[in-house]
Amino acid sequence: MNTTSNMSVGFVAEQFDDFQQQRGAAQFGMWIFLATEVLFFGGLFLAYTVFRSLYPGDFVAASHHTVVAIGGINTAILLFSSTLMALAVRAAELRNQKQLIRLLVGTAFFGIIFMILKGVEYYKDWNDHLVPVLNFEWHQPNPGHAQIFFWLYFAMTGLHAIHVTVGICIMLVFAVIARTGKFTSGHFTPIEIAGLYWHFVDIVWIFLFPLLYLAGHR
Repeated sequence: MNTTSNMSVGFVAEQFDDFQQQRGAAQFGMWIFLATEVLFFGGLFLAYTVFRSLYPGDFVAASHHTVVAIGGINTAILLFSSTLMALAVRAAELRNQKQLIRLLVGTAFFGIIFMILKGVEYYKDWNDHLVPVLNFEWHQPNPGHAQIFFWLYFAMTGLHAIHVTVGICIMLVFAVIARTGKFTSGHFTPIEIAGLYWHFVDIVWIFLFPLLYLAGHR
């Protein structure tokens, strides 16, 4: 059964001819937004690549101070949450309200667990005096080079954490909206767009984990 063929015209804005055109426009808009995000993160990845090529030994030494166990657990958490998000999109498409709510809340829950573990790691970094400018001590050679690594580490993981927080809020808001029955009529495009955003957050972390955590743990 094609669930999109029975869409209520009430969910099609007047500037669109049909639901498929409206859905395509929404998807295109999200892909444009994600492209700008790729450029944003891409600048940081480029900076990391340049400085790591200049100071490879110092970056490896600095990477030894990251907590690979937490980074690995957080990677698994985000991958699992992306699976839940994909299932949530399917549940919305099938108009399964109860399952949709559970999956959205589950996605948000694992996002919160990710943030808690990231907070634990940041707290350890502070106690270990690894925060540039505010609280940085380095008792190995080339402290300036190590500080560049941690500048990039906090900039990249911090920006990612902001995106995760936004995603958590989106999931919880949509879970509340889903309780009103809005998505039981086949209007699943907002969930689908939110899913694209959450998968993007997941993909960014998949790149961050090996770059920042595994550089010195080969």
